Amino acid sequence: MTDFAISPEALQTQIAETLGAKAKSVTLALGEVTVVVGAADYLEVATLLRDAPGCQFEQLMDLCGLDYVDYREGEWEGERFCVASHLLSVSLNQRVRLKVFVPNEDLPVIDSLTGIWSAAGWFEREAFDLYGIVFDGHDDLRRILTDYGFIGHPFRKDFPVSGHVEMRYDAEQKRVIYQPVSIEPREITPRVIREDNYGGLH
Repeated sequence: MTDFAISPEALQTQIAETLGAKAKSVTLALGEVTVVVGAADYLEVATLLRDAPGCQFEQLMDLCGLDYVDYREGEWEGERFCVASHLLSVSLNQRVRLKVFVPNEDLPVIDSLTGIWSAAGWFEREAFDLYGIVFDGHDDLRRILTDYGFIGHPFRKDFPVSGHVEMRYDAEQKRVIYQPVSIEPREITPRVIREDNYGGLH
């Protein structure tokens, strides 16, 4: 492993030269390089970032969904859903963020990265579960955090804070059941403690 990575500016240049027109943008902010690509180039770019000299991002460290609805107070005009991946080059000691915006808000489908980095499997299941993003080519795409019968995708910004249904174990039926949410809003008033000698102060 290299003791010192190249500068973020040099990495930005290296990635821009490697990807060429396949990258919509290669930006640098807060010392981090972010690459944005189109859905059609997603797999090809991911493969280049893994294999190309000067890149060699052998490891997928994280992958998550993002919901851009109401982003920047409604000024956002792009696609609603995005997939962001964080890649690590162990051999070159460098990192990059790869972002792709998912076409079609009503049925968000994007290629799976599992054929390039097998670690994408569970991360993509999480993004599917929480955002409803479908990963084409994933061989086991099912919920991973919520129950299989769960309705909706709880990290979408339009998902109600209290949810639609609640789940509980019914002792009589000896199984888990679902029922409409019965949480009633209540006003919580903070308790104020006043002591003459609080904390040893006079």
